[in-house]
Amino acid sequence: MKVLDKETGKYVKDVTVFNDNQTISLISNNEGFVDVSSFTDKETIIFSHISYAVLRVHKSTLKQRNFIIYLTKQSEQLDEVVLSVFKNAAKTNRIAEQIAVLTTKDIQKVSPQTSADLLATIPGIKVQKSQSGGGSPVIRGMESNRVLLVIDGVRMNNAIYRKGHLQSSITVAPNMLDKTEVVFGPSSVIYGSDALGGVIHYYTKTPRLSEEKMVKSQLFSRFSSINQESTTNVSAEVSFKNWASFTSIAYSNFGDLLAGKNRSHGFNDWGKVFFYSENVNGNYNENPTKNENPSLQRNTGYNQTDVLQKFYVPLSKNTDLKINLQYSSTSDVPRFDRLAELKSGTLKFAEWYYGPQKRFLASTQLLINPNKRWMESGSLTLAYQNIKESRIQRKFGSLERSYREENVNVFSLNGDFSIPLTEDKSRILSYGFEFAYNDVNSNSYGKELNIVNGEIDGFSNDFKVQSRYPDGGSNYLSSAVYVDYRQDLSKKSTLNSGIRFTNTNLNAKWIDETFIKLPDNDITANNSAVTATVGYVFRANKNWQLNSVISSGFRSPNIDDVGRVREKNGDVTVPNIDVKPEFAYNAEIGIQKYFNDRKFRFGATVFYTLLDNYIIRDVFIINGSNQVEFDGDFGNAVANQNRGTAYISGYTTSYLGKLSDTWNTSGFITYTKGRTHDTKEPMSSIPPLFGQFEVNYKKNKIELGAALRFNSKKDIEDFNFREGIDNHDLTPIVDENATEDVDKYYGAPSWVTVGLNGRYVVNTNFSVQARLDNLLDQHYIEFASGVAAPGRNLSLSLVANF
Repeated sequence: MKVLDKETGKYVKDVTVFNDNQTISLISNNEGFVDVSSFTDKETIIFSHISYAVLRVHKSTLKQRNFIIYLTKQSEQLDEVVLSVFKNAAKTNRIAEQIAVLTTKDIQKVSPQTSADLLATIPGIKVQKSQSGGGSPVIRGMESNRVLLVIDGVRMNNAIYRKGHLQSSITVAPNMLDKTEVVFGPSSVIYGSDALGGVIHYYTKTPRLSEEKMVKSQLFSRFSSINQESTTNVSAEVSFKNWASFTSIAYSNFGDLLAGKNRSHGFNDWGKVFFYSENVNGNYNENPTKNENPSLQRNTGYNQTDVLQKFYVPLSKNTDLKINLQYSSTSDVPRFDRLAELKSGTLKFAEWYYGPQKRFLASTQLLINPNKRWMESGSLTLAYQNIKESRIQRKFGSLERSYREENVNVFSLNGDFSIPLTEDKSRILSYGFEFAYNDVNSNSYGKELNIVNGEIDGFSNDFKVQSRYPDGGSNYLSSAVYVDYRQDLSKKSTLNSGIRFTNTNLNAKWIDETFIKLPDNDITANNSAVTATVGYVFRANKNWQLNSVISSGFRSPNIDDVGRVREKNGDVTVPNIDVKPEFAYNAEIGIQKYFNDRKFRFGATVFYTLLDNYIIRDVFIINGSNQVEFDGDFGNAVANQNRGTAYISGYTTSYLGKLSDTWNTSGFITYTKGRTHDTKEPMSSIPPLFGQFEVNYKKNKIELGAALRFNSKKDIEDFNFREGIDNHDLTPIVDENATEDVDKYYGAPSWVTVGLNGRYVVNTNFSVQARLDNLLDQHYIEFASGVAAPGRNLSLSLVANF
């Protein structure tokens, strides 16, 4: 018989094949073949490999399987194999870090509208939204440029990933993902700058080889009632013995989002949209328009197109090539929270929207298995990314429309290699390098609308606009090398350790001095850091595991930290060329207890992170003044600056597993707290206590489930007022006449939602699914979000395989 990788279809060598009493023990050869004739028909054959989940198969069933066994990266015994921690396969019982994995089945069950909605279901992750077309994941009280996004081994974070809220997590369709892995805490030894809160690694689907020509296709279609969402995803996989291809195209159209109407929090008008701007899609309306249904959040609709093309080509027995092409584009995306912003009691902006957000990725990955003394396996990933984004704004009472456009080109090269130092692979050395070069071009201009008979008829004048980033261009180079060592100290314990050196170089040039004059228009910043991690895993027995980690991380200031100019709520962020790196020092302890032959798991992790030289947005003096002009108005000058030390601590408890052959359950609770040591203020982006519990039933062709999600109250005293990231001014008002924000606002109300879901498998080719989320139609707004969450929503989806 032969043993194959279920994901790629390639042969798997060195698989240990044995029976229960281990009287027979065999090894698959270099072509994945093994002779199992010595086993009796009544015996169970066990297949074990360090990179795969253990598989047990009764010999009598081998003929039905055509004497082919497929090994996978996970099993019902919860001993997943993950790639993100060490950039090579490792089982969870050898990993000290807190991790979470969502598989294809999990994604299909959740049926999220966007990948940000998918992340919101992961234990320990909270997602903020400023508008429907976005989603900013928060991990351990950190978000945006303190959280690293990676897709297929290529970092998505670029030189203009900002502090605050970031919406880039939606730029891949959920149905294109094979799995998503999350590593919590500083992981800078493997991933470098930005991975302070954690790493979110998207893995898109990869075609697999086939001994015979094989063509598979799939149609996914979904409709959601709450925002009239319609999504269609068509994919096709073509497999041959020597090459394979996977193509996927997704299109989603989202209408305006309807908020819940059950206001159990007691604030009758909070979050309602009484007036809105009709200045969209080329329309012109001089005044705000009354909203006949205040629960309908006007200007939240948009559409998105995603394309994935992958090729998998084995060049030789020991070398494989993956070619990966990705493209994502949206329509104009209205910035809902800014379009709802008031000034003197009326809407401030007639227009505020992101132009089409576009992401293009082209990468080639060479997977090598030379089996040399200095390298057993490795990968080389060469990638190019192009990111385009723009912001268009115009205020009511003005015909001046401003445009700010950004174009980022990213070139990267990664090498990751490993070599076992012992035959039993109890000691493994990994090493690698990373180069990433960002080229940023920022353009800005203004045009005055020409209005004829109440309609836009071209433009009458041009005017200057302050660019968002240095208008003379900027670039950012990151170079790094790392070494990681993993050793099984005994059958019960594993030690993980690593060290990384990273150097970053930033260059920026400002030309136009109409609005802002800097001490130096040409700047260069060079920063270096050494980070390290030590992790220890102790397996007391089959059912108990204790993890401990001490790690460090850092984030080097990027172009956004140093050179961004923008306005929000009367504060104008200005450049500060003196910002230095911030560092994180983390300690955590985790425990896992398994039940029912490792089919049920309870886990808990407690962490404490010390931030040193942390970066915060605060008042700033520029050109001798604390005021600066932006788009015709003067605002308070603020800038990113370094401060002393701060801490973030918290815990996550979770459980997952089978109650019986037909029932399974999962749940989690996450708590986070963070404050500065120097100013004694709450840190930004610290969510309140939140969690989720669910129970599922599966028998034959029917799957049913119920879920309860909850969020505790966040008191106004626990908001950070200084930076404005927590959006405390968007929480309910309790005293209009109060002079202090702590007395004026309520904070974030608590909420609870209940949801139901079901799936029916018609046959092997067709299945239908239904979800009823927010069953009680609760009105709630996620912490720090500018848009209310969906009300009661019925979604129906169909999956057809051909």
